Amino acid sequence: MALHMRSSILVILTAFLWIMGISCTRTGDTSYHILFKTQAPDTIPYRIPAIASLSDGSLLALADYRHCRSDIGWGRVDIHGRKSYDDGATWTEEFPLLEGSGIPKAVDCGFGDAALVADREGEEVMVITVCGETVYWHETTNRQNPNRIAILRSLDNARTWEPWKEITEDIYSLFDESSHGCVQSCFVGSGKICQSRKYKYGSHYRIYAALCARPNGNRVLYSDDFGRTWAALGGIDALPAMNGDEPKCEELPDGSVVLSSRTRGGRIFNIFTYSDASKAEGQWGEAAFSGVDNSGCVAIDNACNGEILIVPAIRKSDGEKVSIALQSVPLGPGRTRVGVYFKEVTGGMTPQAMSSDWEKPYKVSDQPSAYSTMELQSNGNIAFYYEEENRPVDGGFDMVYKEIPLDTLTFDRYKIWKR
Repeated sequence: MALHMRSSILVILTAFLWIMGISCTRTGDTSYHILFKTQAPDTIPYRIPAIASLSDGSLLALADYRHCRSDIGWGRVDIHGRKSYDDGATWTEEFPLLEGSGIPKAVDCGFGDAALVADREGEEVMVITVCGETVYWHETTNRQNPNRIAILRSLDNARTWEPWKEITEDIYSLFDESSHGCVQSCFVGSGKICQSRKYKYGSHYRIYAALCARPNGNRVLYSDDFGRTWAALGGIDALPAMNGDEPKCEELPDGSVVLSSRTRGGRIFNIFTYSDASKAEGQWGEAAFSGVDNSGCVAIDNACNGEILIVPAIRKSDGEKVSIALQSVPLGPGRTRVGVYFKEVTGGMTPQAMSSDWEKPYKVSDQPSAYSTMELQSNGNIAFYYEEENRPVDGGFDMVYKEIPLDTLTFDRYKIWKR
């Protein structure tokens, strides 16, 4: 036991020293923009990044504006936004997208933890949020008193918005007949909702929204009509990551679906492989942990929301076209030094292959930093949007955007392939 403990400590120490030596972008560079700033004590703090690249090339960035100075469910939370029409060089003034009433127990008491997707073919944009005043993990939150869910939709690339709509029952009722019992509480993981680049069997290309749910961890939903109706990927009994927390989805080159989930020390990965994509039939693999022991996505002494993004690339050493997975996490120790791991991925991968042998990460921030998300911009660079703690104020952060080329994130080994 003592020998095993010393060995584990040595591995963790090695990972820590490795991460400490990683290069970092300069906070003074021109790509660094604080989009939402938590100013000083007694001001309202910001949290929870979400960003999307719209079909007209603009960027939409969202953040929680937490009047209650705590997570959604504890009181009034608004969602604020800003847009960029020049690939992040300049941004519009801040605007309220959804404003909570602050009325106790009301379904519109607050709106937070936004998950965002923009249709690549048209001008439709969709935001899914937690709403109301129930706390996801609280013992009083259950099927009869659920963590509530709202949807907001734009049909003109976020210039105007339809009234928000509650979809709590649409989601929870999917699992009422599950052999595992009904879902007691759930929400869509904040950040990026994935849209398929391969499968279109309805009005829109298929989208995937990953649920954080209790009991039994993550589920994944899919929709072929851009969120107007939903079904469970793999069926209502599928449990792709029983120990997973806040999850995200991405798509492998063959159309398989990757689930990447928050856990302490790294990530949990699983993959859904289609047998008949037109009917959404297929099977989840066996979930695999990614961390120190398999050269995975190490998050030293923390569990935190991060993003997975898969982009088309060219390997500079031989000019081969490949797909590169990017996974963001706070490198640690604790919620500090947000960075990005990368690796080549292919269709037909197993969860075990997905979880292991990631390349040494690129460190984006030297500061205390937590949640992060990523999107591919119209100019081929990565929009990296994350929480950076300039000064701790009631749990608030500065919400920071950086434009980072794939070449930089991969230490000049890959560049974006513009299809």
